[in-house]
Amino acid sequence: MEFPGLKHRKTFRVNYLKRLMDAGWLEMTIPDKPTSSKQKYRLTHKGRQLLAELGEDDV
Repeated sequence: MEFPGLKHRKTFRVNYLKRLMDAGWLEMTIPDKPTSSKQKYRLTHKGRQLLAELGEDDV
C-alpha cells in the first residue's frame, strides 16, 4: 500500500492485490488463512519474470 500511496485498505485489496493474485503474479504465504494477521504476499515465478522484464528501475 505504501508504494502506490494508498490509504484505504479495501480499495487496495480489490483494485490491486486481488488483480495481481488473479493474474498469477502474487501469492499468499499462508493460503489456508487469508485473513491471518501474519499473512504476507510474495511474487510468483511469473511475477519475478515480469519484474525482470521491466527492470528494477521501472518499478
